[in-house]
Amino acid sequence: MRIDIITIFPKMFAPVLGESIIKRAQKKGIIKIAVHNLRDYSLDKHKKVDDRPFGGGPGMVMNPQPFFAAVKDIQGKAKAKVILLSPQGRLLTQKTCRNLAREKRLILLCGHYEGIDERVKKIVDAEVSIGDYVLTGGELAAMVLVDGVVRLVPGVLGHQDSIKSETFEENLLEYPHYTRPAIFKGMKVPQILLSGDHEKIAVWRKEQAIKITKIKRPDLSRLGSRAKISC
Repeated sequence: MRIDIITIFPKMFAPVLGESIIKRAQKKGIIKIAVHNLRDYSLDKHKKVDDRPFGGGPGMVMNPQPFFAAVKDIQGKAKAKVILLSPQGRLLTQKTCRNLAREKRLILLCGHYEGIDERVKKIVDAEVSIGDYVLTGGELAAMVLVDGVVRLVPGVLGHQDSIKSETFEENLLEYPHYTRPAIFKGMKVPQILLSGDHEKIAVWRKEQAIKITKIKRPDLSRLGSRAKISC
């Protein structure tokens, strides 16, 4: 998979893209990520990418020209799915991440200032939001999307089967985890996890996932409760 990110703050991405799973995925050659400076595509002699909004109002609006030029240049002849990070977009979910992980190429557009010229959306395939709140720009949202998508690409995680039991899979939150020591400050690990009976452990974990979902996310519990206990 190749991911291209278009932004006016390319330096923001280095700490995230150069660490942990995303770094390892790039080293393995499974993922290729490139960050592009939108200003490089501006025709303005001062490399400006924004201007005052028509009709008046506060803030500055990002020009369409640099976005069109950047997408055309970066995409080339190989079709890519273009995503605009926007608070007006559809909420990023685990299902969305799974679908995007199947794409061969993604181009992420990061807005800033008061917003972007509406005409940019003519070259956008989807608008995605990470929550019902407004950020200074799309950069942090792009980082979240990249992290959520990359880890689902086959071969990125060392134990791909672990994804199957994660939070939001099967509309359930994840079951509780424990590690050594077996007793810590008087708190004991559930005996079932020490039994070595993997079938019973699997059943316990599914029961716990359903219970936790009903308590913490009742909006998911209706669907999650339909999941069979047997594993």
